[in-house]
Amino acid sequence: MLTASGLTKSYGGRVLFQEASLQVNRGDRIGLIGANGAGKSTLFSLILKEAAPDSGTVSLERNVSVGFLPQESAPSGEETVLELATNISPEMEEIRRQIREHSEEDPVHHEAMGRFAELHGHTLEVKAKRILSGLAFRDADVGKPARTLSGGWIMRAHLARLLVMEPDILMLDEPTNHLDLESLGWFQNYLSKYNGAILAISHDREFLNSICVGILEIRNRKLNRYRGNYDDYLSQKAAREEQHLAAYKNQQREIAELQRFIDRFRAKASKAAQAQDRVKQLARMEKIEPPERDEATVHFSFPQPKRGGERTITLEGVRQAYGSHVVYDHLGLEVQRGERTVLVGPNGAGKSTMLKILAGMLPLEAGTITPGHNLTVGYFAQHRTEMLDVKRTVLAEAMETKTPVPEQTVRTILGSFLFRGDDVFKPVGVLSGGEKSRLALVKLLLNPPNLLLLDEPTTHLDMPSIDALIGALRQYEGTLLFVSHDVHFIRALASSVLHISAGKLTPYAGDYQYYLDKSGSQSERTGLIAPGNYRPESVPDETPTPRVKMGMKEIKEQRRAEAEQRKAVNKVLRETHARLKVAEEEISELEKRQLEIVDQLEQNESMKGGQAFELNRELATIQERLSGVMEEWERLSSSLPVIAEENSVTYTSTYTPASL
Repeated sequence: MLTASGLTKSYGGRVLFQEASLQVNRGDRIGLIGANGAGKSTLFSLILKEAAPDSGTVSLERNVSVGFLPQESAPSGEETVLELATNISPEMEEIRRQIREHSEEDPVHHEAMGRFAELHGHTLEVKAKRILSGLAFRDADVGKPARTLSGGWIMRAHLARLLVMEPDILMLDEPTNHLDLESLGWFQNYLSKYNGAILAISHDREFLNSICVGILEIRNRKLNRYRGNYDDYLSQKAAREEQHLAAYKNQQREIAELQRFIDRFRAKASKAAQAQDRVKQLARMEKIEPPERDEATVHFSFPQPKRGGERTITLEGVRQAYGSHVVYDHLGLEVQRGERTVLVGPNGAGKSTMLKILAGMLPLEAGTITPGHNLTVGYFAQHRTEMLDVKRTVLAEAMETKTPVPEQTVRTILGSFLFRGDDVFKPVGVLSGGEKSRLALVKLLLNPPNLLLLDEPTTHLDMPSIDALIGALRQYEGTLLFVSHDVHFIRALASSVLHISAGKLTPYAGDYQYYLDKSGSQSERTGLIAPGNYRPESVPDETPTPRVKMGMKEIKEQRRAEAEQRKAVNKVLRETHARLKVAEEEISELEKRQLEIVDQLEQNESMKGGQAFELNRELATIQERLSGVMEEWERLSSSLPVIAEENSVTYTSTYTPASL
């Protein structure tokens, strides 16, 4: 359906694509990934004909329809949410306008209604309501003017419009940014059955794993295609890089041997012709580019908060309402020091309200909040970016903390959040929304409180930034409560779960998978939320809610299980390390004997044929064995840090074989 051939595109002297190609067929569901600034949005612009390539072509089959959801700033006007969701074509949008602006007695209104019926407008409305429901719109919301909604809800309405439209190619730029866990589950399930092709830019690993049958990575100015989902991409990429590295090393060894022969015998009359042949061979050789390494993980330590009391914060008899809508009544909650709790539940259940209550940002209608000893609270939400000083540079703003932090530490941490080189001298005012979010997170982590409340902290962050945030929060020694729709982020951090629904709290003293297993939350585990199953939350009754205490007993049991897991991991690490040492010793012996044979052959050119033959045969045997042992060494060596990183265990290796 879509073919791009020989694409080359540059911006400001920087080449984004060079002779890149792409093909999208019916039924393809492709995740588009790449480093910040690699050209993902530019590729979308080329496909949508909003920009032209320097060379190459982008072509669509005849009559193929394309729908596009931008990451931000989709327009809205006077139309209702339902009208926006059913405006699937310019004609339908114009018909809607005529119906809205003309009275029933007006012939224009009558004609528009007739055309609306011909286009099966009422059927579209039924479909749109079902999709809007799946995206967590309540029945009362669909008749509201779209302009009265927040930006995130407007984006959901535009997403609904695209799903109603069902284009042949659905292009999505970070579609999960404004979805909660339950609507995300519904959306993933919907896309898994989508008849058209999907091309999605996303930094949400679980989303890519859920929907993708292919991954397209922009890397080294090329579009590299991988089969399967994101996890499949990781394993295939590792295999490709290993093959590329092996081929590159083999060629470098061959080049070195040729050059050594040339340098040794170029001036020797009897060998000059052979040396010249090798010069030509070297010139004809198609050079393999050195592997493009990902930037090494930055290791650093964040400042830690002052230690607080065993009981971090307590809520008793809390009532909170927005007008006539009661969110909590007779609410009780006790948070213990050191907890890492994710708040989950349907949209509108009160997760963000809970964080605001704990942060002291909402005046209570009733009840009390009792802070623990030495409590300091930090709250992160999107509006936090508005508190940045737009006149300062990134570095100056990051260093503006209550407790002074060395500049080198600040720059290191900024680098881990992708503010590198001269980026730290940019004025804050020119940063994008995502960059401001990263900077706000850096400021929060440089002066951390002992109670940290995060509301959707991964929105607008790319994968390296999310990994940096996970790394920082794993070091964090305080108490953490957060809301997130990023399942990878939740699994990496949460040691307990607090489910919120209709003003009721249900704690689970285990990680996210434990919660899914115990709660039977099929919707969040597999995304099997049938369209139309959304229920508006009911107003809580007057029955007092008992105080929820996320007890230390369950947490200690969880930590004991984690300690046992670490013990098992350490055993695997020791066994793997022992095998690695055996391989290292054999490599050392083989390399030593290899050098001895090469020296003998080079120093005794007049050696008799039989003796030279035996030495060359032994050399070939050694090289073959060395190649096998090297492969084993590389496999073991690469597996050790992976095992360690996945289980938060430190491992460092300094050995490098001479053959590398």
